[in-house]
Amino acid sequence: MGYKLVIPARYGSSRLPGKPLLPLAGRPLIAHVIERARTCQADEIILATDDERIRVAGEGLGVRVVMTSSSHATGTDRLAEVVRLMGWPDDTLVLNLQGDEPLIPADLLDRLAENLAAHPQAAIATLCTPIHSARDLFDPHVVKVVRDRFGFALYFSRAPIPWERDAFGMEADAYHDHAFRHLGLYAYRAGFLRNFAEWPEAPIEKLEKLEQLRALWQGARIHVDVVMEPPGHGVDTAEDLARVEALLAPRL
Repeated sequence: MGYKLVIPARYGSSRLPGKPLLPLAGRPLIAHVIERARTCQADEIILATDDERIRVAGEGLGVRVVMTSSSHATGTDRLAEVVRLMGWPDDTLVLNLQGDEPLIPADLLDRLAENLAAHPQAAIATLCTPIHSARDLFDPHVVKVVRDRFGFALYFSRAPIPWERDAFGMEADAYHDHAFRHLGLYAYRAGFLRNFAEWPEAPIEKLEKLEQLRALWQGARIHVDVVMEPPGHGVDTAEDLARVEALLAPRL
């Protein structure tokens, strides 16, 4: 099954400026992400950027680069521009692989595309993994998701959801059985991305700072598959970069 894989990459990261081009195990970070992408079943890989330095690096790595606007508020908006520029049909499956995920397993990307293909009523497919600690459950940087019995998202939040009334505030861990961490990997239908770019920011999206809530607000359905182990570390900080370099060292 073929799909399109888009790697959005910005130079102006607030926490780690120039992140895609920072050296990691002797190569730019973005080179490792592209290498991972080439091992999945995507029939086309696009590097989407608004920065000339990243364009030059991407073309030097032999990947197709699409220049996009620097004014996009979200990565999904950038994907929507790529869909428009490429002229992909509405039923095209489009995966978003962030340019700071050098350890992502290729089979996870393929599984995500297969999940969206298997649920024609869904506009988006994404992933979650069980939460095993109260620390993660109450961490606002860990996004939680609640699903219905068919695996479709009911809500995403930075708050601890679902809230087990009789257990919270106690020294018990039983409620972890019902809590899931959202993993920020997405597969979309191209037609949905065209619509998304036209929708205004939703009130709940503005409150939670979670763009997937715009889709739920508009009535789009999101299927959430469960994986038991999260993918490898992404890179948001200099500490993350050092951690990933240590994980890559045994493979080199």
